[in-house]
Amino acid sequence: MLARLRAAAVDGIDAIPVSVEVDVSPGLPGLTMVGLPDATVRESRDRVRAAIRNSGFPYPGDRITVSLAPADVRKVGAAFDLPIALGILAAAGLLPHREDPRFAIVGGLSLDGGVPAARGLLPIAVTSRRSPGALLFPAANLREAAIVDSLRLFPVASLFEAAQVLSSPDPPATAAPAPVAPTLPAVTDDLADVYGQLAGRRAIEIAAGGAHHLLFSGPPGAGKTMLARRLPGLLPPLSLDEALTVTAIHSVAGCLDVGRGLIDARPFRAPHHTCSEIALVGGGSQPRPGELSLAHRGVLFLDEMPEFSRRSLETLRQPLEQGTVHIARVSRSVTFPAEIMLVGAMNPCPCGYHGGGQRVCRCPAGAVAQYQRRLSGPLRDRFDLSLDLPPVPWRDLRRAGPGEGSAAVRERVLAARHRQIQRQGVLNARLEGRPLRETCAPADRQAEGLLASGVDRLQLSARAVGRVLRVARTIADLAGSDRIESGHLAEALQFRLLAEAA
Repeated sequence: MLARLRAAAVDGIDAIPVSVEVDVSPGLPGLTMVGLPDATVRESRDRVRAAIRNSGFPYPGDRITVSLAPADVRKVGAAFDLPIALGILAAAGLLPHREDPRFAIVGGLSLDGGVPAARGLLPIAVTSRRSPGALLFPAANLREAAIVDSLRLFPVASLFEAAQVLSSPDPPATAAPAPVAPTLPAVTDDLADVYGQLAGRRAIEIAAGGAHHLLFSGPPGAGKTMLARRLPGLLPPLSLDEALTVTAIHSVAGCLDVGRGLIDARPFRAPHHTCSEIALVGGGSQPRPGELSLAHRGVLFLDEMPEFSRRSLETLRQPLEQGTVHIARVSRSVTFPAEIMLVGAMNPCPCGYHGGGQRVCRCPAGAVAQYQRRLSGPLRDRFDLSLDLPPVPWRDLRRAGPGEGSAAVRERVLAARHRQIQRQGVLNARLEGRPLRETCAPADRQAEGLLASGVDRLQLSARAVGRVLRVARTIADLAGSDRIESGHLAEALQFRLLAEAA
């Protein structure tokens, strides 16, 4: 007897419908599985057998063949256990319908018949909303599935409950709370806590205003990490579409906490410098998102940036330009979104005190230049803003009072971003080609002369000139100006000094 049920396979941050066909026929007892299953899916034969028996159902003593179609898509993970088990029960005549197109079914199985939380459920829920419009899934993922509206939800905690749902001619769907629109999260790292470092405060405001990449250099304790951690508090809330994408990425990566619904805060990722290239960018034999994609629509902070492997850093160059990570394998290609703000932090030398003035640098001759070269020129060129942070003397810290808080700075950032979207449809950091030339043209001859002088003095490349113009456009937007004046260009050129001096 043949049974046919619906399931789904995750592909990147999307899902592909999968048909689970199960045939139970006379022959030597055993279970054969076809359709490009990976090792985890092939191992399901033992989990499914134990789960069926421990749920009180008889396991067929016949030959069982399971086909997962389409056959050219690799099936990964334990989320096919539940549809395979239900297909075996249906093919054996233990369920009333051998073909049930009412539900998409996803979920793993424990040996006692329980259905644990599944990874990557949100993309499957989005696909199931279009067809068949109902989803049978682990109860632990209820809040995640409830993010998708217009989808009938059937959460189950065990194989027995799932069999009851399929046995009912019209099972009642579970009512779920409506997803809450993202709001501004409470600011825990406030900019008012930063004393001194006026240039650093200004740099993160400009970076937030136009979504620019930012590189800090300075001795230990200068405030590089403190400033970077306050950058997310200056950004606007995620839109609903952005929050859905961010949540889907975390779900596919297995980073979404059990019972968690929509992610409403912009990500802030700070991987350790010992992380591998795959952990940073993404990949693997079965491609998964890396830190770069997990920081999508948020901030990726690379502290001690020269300590990362050269290969890992160089793989960032293309994703930073394109906003996506494309991973190609022999059998498949996957694209993950990666529109981030990159914030890098580095010391000026291995000991950290070169040129600081407060402590003597003890690095050997040539070690400073060798350390600086760990960041290649093309990678440095990807940073729109580069700033050398000097240490703040103790006497200045004692005299300094609290600075402007994150809430006030965020108001300017929101206003600047609104101007950019209204004017050109994208943020300034994304301007390219003709829109860049038209939007970022200097206001007058004096401004043009200042730009030409800065280009000659710093020997800027065409790409670097474009970055200067983008930053100047953001500075003008923060000031509420429709034109790029000389003062805006002068400030933008100052943020290229560190990049061009290296």
